Amino acid sequence: MADATYPDDLLYHAEHDWARIDGDVATFGITWYAQDSLGEIVFFDPPEVGSTVTKDEPYAEVESVKAVSDVYAPLSGEIVEVNTALGDKPEAINDDPYGEGWLVKVRLSDPSETDQLMDAAAYTASLP
Repeated sequence: MADATYPDDLLYHAEHDWARIDGDVATFGITWYAQDSLGEIVFFDPPEVGSTVTKDEPYAEVESVKAVSDVYAPLSGEIVEVNTALGDKPEAINDDPYGEGWLVKVRLSDPSETDQLMDAAAYTASLP
């Protein structure tokens, strides 16, 4: 399992998701807190490339030994890439949630939505 970290270069959503912005594309994943709360992740059910996601709405599911949980979109846009490696290695979400454990890449439809996300300090302050 990864150490509890919350990188400063990411933006965070209240549902424990993160976004790494690179121009008009954002990479999404779940935070250390989310993967730690879920326990060992055994399956990732990704959306289809080309489908659209809406900020604050579920777009995928992760299944752990404890439960099946929705993954919420921190921003809106079109899925342009899915981390297909997670099909064979879903534990990467636990082992490296900000690196190999990324979930999808999204071309943003409304980049101004990033203003509604938290920085690392605000996110960590929001944790129980």
